[in-house]
Amino acid sequence: MQTQRRRERGMTLIEIMVVITILGLIAAAVAVNVVSNLSDARIKQAKADLHTLENCLDLYKIDKGRYPTTEEGLQAVVAAGKCKNQLKDPWSHDYVYLYPGQVHPDGFDLKSYGADGAPGGEGENADIVNR
Repeated sequence: MQTQRRRERGMTLIEIMVVITILGLIAAAVAVNVVSNLSDARIKQAKADLHTLENCLDLYKIDKGRYPTTEEGLQAVVAAGKCKNQLKDPWSHDYVYLYPGQVHPDGFDLKSYGADGAPGGEGENADIVNR
């Protein structure tokens, strides 16, 4: 009779704590992998966006005979219908456009300042520059 009651009581507090601890460890491992992959995906998306914007700027130059000035910016390319309005990087900061460029004095510079939106940095905060 006593053994039957023990079986009917359910799980002990220690058993519940062990299960919760195991679930917490699994959740932590999954979260670390997801955050790392999300960061890599944003960097790859920014590089792809820069390549697309380079093509849009080249189309603009073919049509107008010149690249837009720094003051005209990427809005000139959108207004000319050469590109859709994708002027924000994956971190919702504006892409930076300079013509003539500092890195490419013969052409233009396109860049994203990364997650922090400030020049410089490392990892996800590193600048992503065209070509």
